[in-house]
Amino acid sequence: MALRKKQKTCVETVTEKPDLFDGLPDDLVVFVLTKLSASASRPSDFINTIVTCKRLNSLGKHPLVLSKAGSKALGVKANRWSDSAHRFLVRCVAAGNIEACYTLGMIRFYCLQNRASGMSLMAKAAVKSHPSALYSLSVIQFNGSGVAKNQKNLSSGFTLCARAAFLGHVDAIRELGHCLLDGYGVVQDIPKGRQILIEANAREFMLTLSAMMKRQQQPMFHHCDQFGCFNGSVSLDCPLLSDFGYNVGGLEVHPVNTFLREWFGSGKGGLANGLRNCSYFGCGRPETRSHEFRRCSACGLVNYCSRGCQALDWRSKHKTECMPIRRWENQEGGGDVVIEGDHDLAVDGTD
Repeated sequence: MALRKKQKTCVETVTEKPDLFDGLPDDLVVFVLTKLSASASRPSDFINTIVTCKRLNSLGKHPLVLSKAGSKALGVKANRWSDSAHRFLVRCVAAGNIEACYTLGMIRFYCLQNRASGMSLMAKAAVKSHPSALYSLSVIQFNGSGVAKNQKNLSSGFTLCARAAFLGHVDAIRELGHCLLDGYGVVQDIPKGRQILIEANAREFMLTLSAMMKRQQQPMFHHCDQFGCFNGSVSLDCPLLSDFGYNVGGLEVHPVNTFLREWFGSGKGGLANGLRNCSYFGCGRPETRSHEFRRCSACGLVNYCSRGCQALDWRSKHKTECMPIRRWENQEGGGDVVIEGDHDLAVDGTD
């Protein structure tokens, strides 16, 4: 009997250890969640954390946390698109997240076909000097997307593209160079256009090497044959060195471009009869009216929303797939085809 009483006394004197997390101030937890939302490599990294407990779930909706969410944390997959994902992006927009404005603007404009709302959101991001939003608006102006073909505004497209290029957007710099080469929306200036294209290649090369050094996965260069690396790997490669027999891992595609490609590629967002997607792997933009995009003037089988996309796709893969050119290369006694200057940039506008 005495032993039982002694055991009971011991149990009563044991105290629970304090929960240190509950003792953390809210400001500190919000700061940690802000860093997480900004650096998360995928949406699940952030979502799986805030659903751990009620406190994290509540603080994860703090405006400061949502305003700092990066493009990867906002990069929802097309096959997981839902009303809750839409509400999450809307809440980030309300918190002042410029990246969310651009992402939701692109989805609404191209996927949900809410042109006015999509343009408004992208314009909101562009006002805050978001380079991708400025470039996307320039592509819309160049193509007259969402309006009649006679409502293109080439001068506005060039101005928006020049602003995005000034902010360092590589695709915008490349598009700006082609505009100057072709006199598209601006007075033709071939020497200046070539200079800008060299700058675009140099910037892309440096960004690519920087990304590769961060990943620290594979050797920097892999010698390649005409159709790819000897090890059989296929990737979205940097076109700068493709003509010299080397493959360099390409720039990372923006999550919203991946969303567009998956949305229309999976059939979740069907295109009307006769409408086509941009053939460049890293783009995903669809036409909003028939014959809006340009077509390869050599084979007529691929379509591009911009001169920049056409140049990138040509050097990354279409150069080996364009059937008329390959036929000319195989002609007896024809030798190698010499492609001078901007032959690969020739386009067949069907508007």
